[in-house]
Amino acid sequence: MATSNFSKEYREKMFSGQVSELLKTDPEFIVLFDNFAFDEVVNMPDIGGREVDGRTRHIALLATLLGCQGIDEFREMIPAAMNFGVTPVEIKEIVYQAVAYLGIGRVLPFLKAVNEVFTEKGIPLPLEGQSTTTSENRREEGSRVQEEIFGEGMRDFWRSGPEESRHINLWLADNCFGDYYTRKGLDYTERELITFCFLSAQGGCEPQLTSHAAANMRIGNDKLFLIKIISHCLPFIGYPRSLNALRCVNEAAK
Repeated sequence: MATSNFSKEYREKMFSGQVSELLKTDPEFIVLFDNFAFDEVVNMPDIGGREVDGRTRHIALLATLLGCQGIDEFREMIPAAMNFGVTPVEIKEIVYQAVAYLGIGRVLPFLKAVNEVFTEKGIPLPLEGQSTTTSENRREEGSRVQEEIFGEGMRDFWRSGPEESRHINLWLADNCFGDYYTRKGLDYTERELITFCFLSAQGGCEPQLTSHAAANMRIGNDKLFLIKIISHCLPFIGYPRSLNALRCVNEAAK
């Protein structure tokens, strides 16, 4: 089997002259993977719904690699994403928001990788700040975002729950949504998309994944779009987690 012309051209657009070391050590494997991930998957049959363009695909891939802890592939994908129009600010925002869903223990190596790649490319750090909230209004603004994304039922959610754990619902409002979702750099549909990818790639978060699949559909990332996103990310997280994500999407669509 030979590498298809399309996968060669797509890889070249992603990696700009970079030759994979695996071509020397594992040539059969890299042909199989490239033909699948960079030809068959990219050219999957059109099932309708919102389109997944190259930029959106690479936003989803970066978030997915964070979710599955694929640090080596993530590092390789940073310049590839930039070649498809993902900006340095957008890359940083993907990594920052990941902390709310993965924790700093898992995200810190990825933040360091981004800084290293940006430095290699001569991109000055720090980037321009994107925060829009203050310590005084972050809870209020976070609650507003929760309501806009999830609906009227989230109004004053931060006040709900048993007294001993109510502070976590407050933190969801002021930290998860007030600190991160209110930032510039990505819009709500993109932020919900990357959250969907964080959750689907790490696994074991199916209740939250179903909830965020429903939120995605509510704000414009329709069911068919999410199925396309799962399909694009499948080569990077495998079939079991992809099938789990598909089940959650179908449940949310009900």
